[in-house]
Amino acid sequence: MKDLISDGESLLATSAFDNGVDRRVFLKAAVGSGFAVAALPVVAQTQIQTSTEGLDAADHIVVVNGQDVPVYRAQPKDRTNLPVVLVISEIFGVHEHIKDVVRRFAKAGYLAVAPDLFVRQGDATRTPMPELMKNIVAKVPDAQVMNDLDTIVKWTKQRGGNTDKLGITGFCWGGRITWLYAAHNKDVKAGVAWYGRLVGETNPLQPQQPIDVAQSLKVPVLGLYGAKDTGIPLDSVERMRKALDSGNSRSQIHVYPNSGHAFHADYRPSFNADDAKDGWSKALNWFSKNGVA
Repeated sequence: MKDLISDGESLLATSAFDNGVDRRVFLKAAVGSGFAVAALPVVAQTQIQTSTEGLDAADHIVVVNGQDVPVYRAQPKDRTNLPVVLVISEIFGVHEHIKDVVRRFAKAGYLAVAPDLFVRQGDATRTPMPELMKNIVAKVPDAQVMNDLDTIVKWTKQRGGNTDKLGITGFCWGGRITWLYAAHNKDVKAGVAWYGRLVGETNPLQPQQPIDVAQSLKVPVLGLYGAKDTGIPLDSVERMRKALDSGNSRSQIHVYPNSGHAFHADYRPSFNADDAKDGWSKALNWFSKNGVA
């Protein structure tokens, strides 16, 4: 039986499989399978693979203002009232690595979801560089992302998630979104931003950068950064740290001296196993001590 709820202009579908074969085909194309084209080649010897054993994991469609937004969800089997974690992807979209991270959070006791926030602009998993940045990522409005995530949060509550214990984490592009969504949604209890851009030029689609919301931020966000990240200079990290210290969000930033960008991405040469493991432990502890557990 199809289970839909109406929420303002949004219509939420509980499962992609309710609408039959055509919807399943759409999901496979929209969310993608395997690793993103722009992220290849994969470093197979370091790739972490988290099984679905003991989990309820599936692809879904959430309809937001008439747009089908694919979402990958995982949670422990036969459990409800679970804390919710939004997992925000890199520029490569919801490919296998992001799905694996969702499963890792599920293994830790969360209802975790990763929405395809690029779907209106194109398929990030199947688009090579530089077209990916120019034709998809650069054209995604922050306001659109905030609205999509607001609807996804309501959808997780409908599925039995405890949105009173709401967390968000994201990587690279998703790290920037983590800072911004923590400022946008007062119901977020904590965030963990992995090497997300902090400063930069603004435009009508991206009217603010994380440093612009740092002082007024109310939600505790943990920033995890690499000292060797050539795309996010340490001086910008220090500027963000000072801005946060002038506010009262209790946010913190940890810098790994031996890592560069994407040190958590176990399928890429940038992966630093020790720092990724430590960062994951810090993320779980941060959520636990700030009401997302």
